[in-house]
Amino acid sequence: MATKITVPVEDRTLTRKTILLVEDNRDDEELTLRALRKSHIMNEVIVARDGAEALEYLFGQGNSAHTADSEFLPAVVLLDLKLPKVSGIEVLREIRGHARTHHLPVVVLTSSKEERDLADVYDLGANSYLYKPVDFEKFVEAVGHVGMYWVLFNELPAAAPVAR
Repeated sequence: MATKITVPVEDRTLTRKTILLVEDNRDDEELTLRALRKSHIMNEVIVARDGAEALEYLFGQGNSAHTADSEFLPAVVLLDLKLPKVSGIEVLREIRGHARTHHLPVVVLTSSKEERDLADVYDLGANSYLYKPVDFEKFVEAVGHVGMYWVLFNELPAAAPVAR
């Protein structure tokens, strides 16, 4: 089940939107969370540690407390590609295959430098592809830019209603 991590906030007006981080590596998860905090991105971060947890969170499959009946989606999905159970490519394919999540911003945040991965994620409709830099300061800067744009400035059309 996806883990909910709440970063302390002083002002909820800019932090109502959540971020879904799909990351199986605990070190990369912690680095991403630290980078968000260091960049003053104080939004709630939901962490899914494999592709199946991400799909459960987004679509209410399995035993997730978050169900597809919810009108709320994260502001952005930060998606690793190399995931257990369900690959990041398959998660992206599912997101783009449903009317409710079709416009959901997906930023691939990965250590893969494979040209095929880059081509595949853009063919499937990823909004951005960021390589995880080894240098922490560069990583903080990249994650900060991602957070500022996708969480604070980007506007999306209303989510499609959930079929009942």
